[in-house]
Amino acid sequence: MHAYAIGDIHGHLGLLQGVHALIEADMARYGAAPVVHVGDLVDRGPDSRGVIDYLAAGIAGGKDWVVLMGNHDRMFCRFMRDPDEAEPGLRSGLGWLHPRIGGAETLTSYGVRAAGDRPIAPVHADAVALVPPSHRSFLEGLPTSHRIGETIFVHAGIRPGVALEEQHEDDLVWIRAPFLDHAGDFGGLVVHGHTAIDRPTHYGNRVNIDSSAAYGVPLSAIVIEGDRVFHLTPAGRVPLLPEGA
Repeated sequence: MHAYAIGDIHGHLGLLQGVHALIEADMARYGAAPVVHVGDLVDRGPDSRGVIDYLAAGIAGGKDWVVLMGNHDRMFCRFMRDPDEAEPGLRSGLGWLHPRIGGAETLTSYGVRAAGDRPIAPVHADAVALVPPSHRSFLEGLPTSHRIGETIFVHAGIRPGVALEEQHEDDLVWIRAPFLDHAGDFGGLVVHGHTAIDRPTHYGNRVNIDSSAAYGVPLSAIVIEGDRVFHLTPAGRVPLLPEGA
């Protein structure tokens, strides 16, 4: 088992390119391996369009990259299909264009003007005209989980006691407490994002790699070698040990 994983990107193309550079340097020393991106490509950051272009071009060019769907990616897809379609994971009163969610920043990256300050109907019409169909197809086709050996990659987490193939998509992209509070075995090490923390953290049964890049701080990448996990830094690999170990 040798694989890499990258946390929630949230429209920060420069940060994404930076961690890919770290991964390439690590691969030059330890050998090539798949790279899994755990979702939330879009929203909040300045260049969601550039992030999708970069990832789609890499995959089309033969890169061994896996890109998972996050809740923000799903919200983007829903808005493009029907701006009135409800998102089950959002609290009442919130929509994709709400300032807390960041959809307006995503549409701005496509050239949609004042996405958060105009009526939804004309904003949606502009989005349909300006977002390339290839980007919509790319996002809509993203898987919600990926497994390599005994490691399970998802965006948000999995519901305890439910087999991976029977998990509900809403849980895979939105779950928090039932997953985060579970101290037991998941049938493999779960690598996930979605819940923003200060730094990648190994909890024994799961590793959270959402280090809050949505807010402009460093994006995180890890490497998994067998049962060992390392945080990739400009200085190289740093062992990521289970808390309390």
